[in-house]
Amino acid sequence: MSYNIIKELESNNSRLFKEDVIKREAEEENIDFFEGCKLALDPMVSFGVKQVPQRVGPDGRGLPWGEFCDLADQLMKRELTGHAARDAIIEAMDQSNDLDWNGWYRRILIKDLKCGVSEKTINNVVKKVNKDFTIPVFKCMLAHDSANHEKKMVGKKFLDNKLDGVRVITIIKNGVVTMYSRNGKQFINFGHIEKELENLLGPHGLDLVSETGIVLDGEMVSSSFQALMKQVHRKDNVEATDAKYALFDVLPLDEFQAGVSKLGCRERHQQLLETIPATSDNMFVVEKVEVDLDTEEGQTMFRGYNKLAVESGFEGIMIKDVDALYECKRSHYMLKAKPFIEVSLSVVDTEEGTGRNVGKLGALICEGKDDGKFIRVNVGSGLSDEQRETFWTNKSSLINQIAEVRADAITKNQDSDDYSLRFPRFKTFRGFEVGEKI
Repeated sequence: MSYNIIKELESNNSRLFKEDVIKREAEEENIDFFEGCKLALDPMVSFGVKQVPQRVGPDGRGLPWGEFCDLADQLMKRELTGHAARDAIIEAMDQSNDLDWNGWYRRILIKDLKCGVSEKTINNVVKKVNKDFTIPVFKCMLAHDSANHEKKMVGKKFLDNKLDGVRVITIIKNGVVTMYSRNGKQFINFGHIEKELENLLGPHGLDLVSETGIVLDGEMVSSSFQALMKQVHRKDNVEATDAKYALFDVLPLDEFQAGVSKLGCRERHQQLLETIPATSDNMFVVEKVEVDLDTEEGQTMFRGYNKLAVESGFEGIMIKDVDALYECKRSHYMLKAKPFIEVSLSVVDTEEGTGRNVGKLGALICEGKDDGKFIRVNVGSGLSDEQRETFWTNKSSLINQIAEVRADAITKNQDSDDYSLRFPRFKTFRGFEVGEKI
């Protein structure tokens, strides 16, 4: 039985051991086991249930694999929902025995085999034995850093702001809305947006994009990035209703599953504008600005847009080819530019390093005001080994020096009125005398 294989995989943390077990089952063509693994590990398989009880008490007569698959299929297609789904699961549990249910069936329904095996582990083995057992891997379009691809910064581009939030990929199929992280982990805490999408793009509202299902790509944003992150995976006391869904792409589900779209960025953006109403309370389409980087006017517009993004507190800007296809991989069709800020802060203290930096400077503790905001931050990056040694030897002379600190953004502290910096790194000291600003 498959629960015995799961138990075996649980018994040893060695990757090689787990791979040997998986290889053995693949060579023996254990179809039922790999079908169960696919149900559990394929991120795009959703059963629409949040809690599945563990079985206790006398064993039932046994639940055949085929009957469990019928239950799973009805849950996936949402033929069973709410109380009907709960009752069907309990009936199947009562019919099963403890080992089958708790060690196999239940783990499939909760999407967690609990044996230290991921889809990557299985795929690395079965691709050499039987590719039919391969588990789909969830992939969305990711950007390259424009700083490393300057030759791509030519021609007509769409620019939009890089938002400070959480990437959310939404799949809408058969009127059911399911939200995922960029890695395929399901989000369950944005019910107010799911409900609006269900009403807007239910079974009869997909004609603009696809009759079989669509994928929305965007960023979940809130008044505070830190507050949003606290709510993303919280299981109780969820307060995520102020989150809004900033949408920047759309494509049919079958094209997303195939890994590439048929339409270019301009056409997909127009579909998105026609699909998401401007009157929505919980969603909005991210505005795009078109520039031609082959012209001086386009370069001027680009620099101005970049500067405005920094001043407005955005993480940076996104740069997309206007006719580019959506590719489910890191693509040169989409680039990101993350402008940095520089602030001048006074060194008020120092910290010794740890590990390889014991006996050297670990961080400069800096304070100061920038644009009316009081900033206090530990700056431990951007220092060379030589600087760490020299500065620590003369640490008393560092106090009240003005440090130029480079960072991605100024951030608000959650527990005080003060501010900090995101990814601060030391650039240099300003001036030649203590406290001198030049």
